[in-house]
Amino acid sequence: GAHIMSVGNIADRAYDPVGLTADDLSAAANGDFPVLDKLAGQLMKDVIDECRAELDSVGGTVECGVVGMPAGIGSPMFGSVESRIAEAVFAVPAVKGIEFGRGFAASELRGSENNDPFYSENGVIKTKTNNHGGVLGGISSGMPLIFRTAFKPTPSIAQAQDSVLYENNRNTVLEIKGRHDPCVVPRAVPVIEAVTAAVIFDMLLDSPAYL
Repeated sequence: GAHIMSVGNIADRAYDPVGLTADDLSAAANGDFPVLDKLAGQLMKDVIDECRAELDSVGGTVECGVVGMPAGIGSPMFGSVESRIAEAVFAVPAVKGIEFGRGFAASELRGSENNDPFYSENGVIKTKTNNHGGVLGGISSGMPLIFRTAFKPTPSIAQAQDSVLYENNRNTVLEIKGRHDPCVVPRAVPVIEAVTAAVIFDMLLDSPAYL
């Protein structure tokens, strides 16, 4: 499942990295706008409407989660969970970045802060935190798989923009006509869900012992 994590500087509530459930993943799909916090969703709509009125656009992020994925899927190198998902996600138009688990924020931490302590519960090995986002060394850990994808603002805005006329290499002003989304993020949520599901299913098919 997935939800809008942010539009511009308005952020939704993040998934619980440790206690994420299937019900949590379907929660955003129950409304007309795929967010967990309805107030944040309304503020996002306001920002999108403001950009539309100004003939502008705005970007944002989508957070995606996977639960129930067994430990041991993937490989440390070219077939890592991150690389397989990232390859597919970057095929989605307007995607400009992706981060797993703590992501870029982990670069500000020490190893003692970012490492996730292991423990055993009813014969199942888990981690107390999930900074790794469900993937260690390219292999699924059995914890919730969580990543966020960044989408750029729609470039085809109706405002006049400086450009170049290709035929004669002359400077010109470009004005886009027709219908163009002021924000692609809401429509990207089911796309990221579908792409992720396809990749995970394909990886499970490569590991028949887990099916």
